[in-house]
Amino acid sequence: MPSQEEIFAKVQEALVDALGVDDDEVTPEATLTGDLDAESIDFLDIVFRLEKSFDIKIERGELFPEDILSNTDYVEDGKVNAEGLAKLKERMPFADLSRFETNPQVQNLGKQLTVADMCAFVEHKLSA
Repeated sequence: MPSQEEIFAKVQEALVDALGVDDDEVTPEATLTGDLDAESIDFLDIVFRLEKSFDIKIERGELFPEDILSNTDYVEDGKVNAEGLAKLKERMPFADLSRFETNPQVQNLGKQLTVADMCAFVEHKLSA
């Protein structure tokens, strides 16, 4: 199992390559869509690069569970309800969703997913 520093370095490299940002912009606190301007299409490239770097398989919706965010059982008027939040926490144990919970607008989730969350995701995948 790689160290946290090694995981961060590979995640940083994947994000720099996928997003065309400078490595000094990719800090643990940086948000993927807010700070690094990642768009939904970029997540495919990011997933591909992470799979290659860490020799892992990332299933569709595993990193960013669109199926929950587009399900009317979990989303009402653009906001994730309590049941949806519980599902997100279950599916995204690697992410700190506390800020998202204060304003659970669907479009806010991507803005709050950080580089540290990505590192935690990889660590979670490698330890599984």
